[in-house]
Amino acid sequence: MVGFRKLLAVIILTVFSTVIFAQRNITISGYLKDTTNGERLPGATVYVRDILKGAATNDYGYYSLVIPAGEHTIEFSYMGYQKVVKVMKLTENQTINYELTPLAHTMQEVEISATRGDNNVSSTDMGSTELNLVQVKKIPAFFGEADIIKTVQLLPGVQSAGEGNSGYFVRGGGLDQNLILLDEAVIYNAGHLFGFFSIFNADVIRSAEMIKSGMSASYGGRLASVLDVTMKEGNNKRYEVEGGIGVIFARISAQGPIKKEKASFLFTARRTYIDYLIQPFLRKDSPAKGVKFYFYDLNAKINWEVNSKNHLYLSGYYGADTYGFNSTGGLLTSAFNWKNASASFRWNYNISPKLFLKTLAMFSNYNFGMDADLDVYGLNLSSGIQDYRAKSELTILPYNGNILKAGIDYTFHRIKPNTYMANSITELDMPEMQITNANELALYVNDEIDLGDAVRLNIGLRGSYFSHVGQYKQYILDNTTGKAIDSINYSFGQKVKDYWGLEPRLAIRFAIDKTLSLKASYMHNYQYLHQVAMSSISLPTDMWISCTDGILPQIGDQVSFGVYKNLKNNEWELSVEVYYKNMKNLTEYVEGFSPLSQAARPLNSFFTQGDGYAYGVEFFINKTIGKFTGWIGYALSWTKRTFPELNNGLSFNAKNDRRHDVSVMLSYEILPNLTTSIVWVYATGNTMTVPVGFYFIGTDLVTEYSTKNAYRVPPYHRMDISVNWEIRKTERFENSLNFSVYNVYNRKNPFFISIGTRVDQASMNITNTAYKMSLFPIMPSISWNFKFRSK
Repeated sequence: MVGFRKLLAVIILTVFSTVIFAQRNITISGYLKDTTNGERLPGATVYVRDILKGAATNDYGYYSLVIPAGEHTIEFSYMGYQKVVKVMKLTENQTINYELTPLAHTMQEVEISATRGDNNVSSTDMGSTELNLVQVKKIPAFFGEADIIKTVQLLPGVQSAGEGNSGYFVRGGGLDQNLILLDEAVIYNAGHLFGFFSIFNADVIRSAEMIKSGMSASYGGRLASVLDVTMKEGNNKRYEVEGGIGVIFARISAQGPIKKEKASFLFTARRTYIDYLIQPFLRKDSPAKGVKFYFYDLNAKINWEVNSKNHLYLSGYYGADTYGFNSTGGLLTSAFNWKNASASFRWNYNISPKLFLKTLAMFSNYNFGMDADLDVYGLNLSSGIQDYRAKSELTILPYNGNILKAGIDYTFHRIKPNTYMANSITELDMPEMQITNANELALYVNDEIDLGDAVRLNIGLRGSYFSHVGQYKQYILDNTTGKAIDSINYSFGQKVKDYWGLEPRLAIRFAIDKTLSLKASYMHNYQYLHQVAMSSISLPTDMWISCTDGILPQIGDQVSFGVYKNLKNNEWELSVEVYYKNMKNLTEYVEGFSPLSQAARPLNSFFTQGDGYAYGVEFFINKTIGKFTGWIGYALSWTKRTFPELNNGLSFNAKNDRRHDVSVMLSYEILPNLTTSIVWVYATGNTMTVPVGFYFIGTDLVTEYSTKNAYRVPPYHRMDISVNWEIRKTERFENSLNFSVYNVYNRKNPFFISIGTRVDQASMNITNTAYKMSLFPIMPSISWNFKFRSK
């Protein structure tokens, strides 16, 4: 009997211990990196096969996963990298860092299908695209220069602002409604050469994500989209030098360890040299002789892993454009200059395996200037915007499938609107425009959580506050003339006018099965900065202004629904999205505005505000794996505007109202070292206002115009092709040639259309002639790219 009791006690103790052990959870956490350069891998996957649980790394390659103690088979994977599978016996919390090896150009590439994520179906993301930088470099490019923004413009729902232009419209929004970030610092003008090239050097970019809907609460200040671009960290294992020489470009970059596997640096430079090439061939009396015509930019980054818990980053960008013009005889000379600068300091702190803190200090600066001289007369135009920003965000990982973020974001804005200065013009009053100072503060919380296997929810709330502060002179206007009759002076920091709003965000995914899901999202956004343009394309002369006592914040609501499907083990991604967007307090120049004739008026009187809406459907087919890759996108959309003081208060088509947008990007690997790509785009023509009638009042000719934007220019379409030949690739050296042809079939797409009017005084006949200006015919280009590595 005693023996039986002892045996029973042992059995009970064993069972009880087993239950206790089985119920005890532990946390594994760490970083996934690239074995060749030490770069962190955002979006990599850690998957525990035996319990079917996993987690993805954050933007800095960090993951945290709660699992039962015991023996597990753990898989570490990332798109384009070899998987690592380990069997581990884990009894306590443990830090597990792994380095993954990129797949070489061998038959191993078939393994990519096994590591390709199902994020298209499984996540709550809607209207979100993670750009593949390898694919970006294969896409046919203008003058052979790989360009992230040109790739973004190929996505459905994103419309180019014009031939070769780096500005873009997203789902009926304005050019100013797109938030562009470089290492989280705001970029206010992303274009070089009047927008024909972007400021982003593809050699320095690690990742780029485009978000059109379902925006997280951590993003704010814009209504339409976010383009979040992150620079590489720099190779912390060995030195690399890479670059390229093209038809009008040269670029060079260097990176390497400051202290091996602890600290690294990255530096890149890029410049056009067409001004040097053409000057020797110009006659001495040529208008272009001595004219400056170039741009350059610089990127730099330093990162330092202080210890396992603390990581510091410092990055910066500087770019400048200079363009000039001299008329024959030198009677008219003009010069355009604009500069972009940004800097970011970031501190990442792993408080614990489930707590991650990032704190940033950022600076952004954009300045534009123009000088024009005609004989003894001169005109100067200048404008700019400067930001000082601080942000801190805490990420909490309470349990698997739950990611909770909370943060604070503060910006001090200093805005200089278009300021005109003239000399030798005594009859024109050119007032000094006021610099606007403003504080913008946001608090936000965002939670992404699994509600069972089928439902995943992403819910957030952002509270934003904006305060226009002095030093400032507020003008009191005459109701009849619109001119200032009195003023109120505000001292530095004194509140002039403030606004605030709550911005709820919601996204939900319902999984039908592992390859099919339904998604919906809603976002409510406030935007306190406006950019006002006088033309239909994005130009450096477009002016940034802030909310004031007479300019209200833009407010937007967007709701989206989508169906997402993956095929053939995630090799094909398909999606259909339907959206509706409502926008309030959009800003335009008043009817008949002229910068010179109305420059003497207070700034608020330049503008009028109105509302708009847009709706449409987008189709996207994306093949992600194999020798043949690429996508086809199509958008059917409508965009309207209503301004009480424009078009007699009647609704009108927005300038970016395009019924149809088609983009095709296909790439095929002919040989392991030879790839060809083709791009074809089609878009309904932009809207325009044209003269429809003329009459005389006495001897004065009066022009009668159509209702606003009642006509369209011809549709835009173009085909580009490229061939990329990898000449040689070894462990320490590789080089390649890229051949590309822009506008293969020489389509003369309209850049703008002007209406010329000729009056025959004798017969009183009036003749109208439309003139179309096209920019780029068929343009072949070639570039050579290289990379050196140390041992």
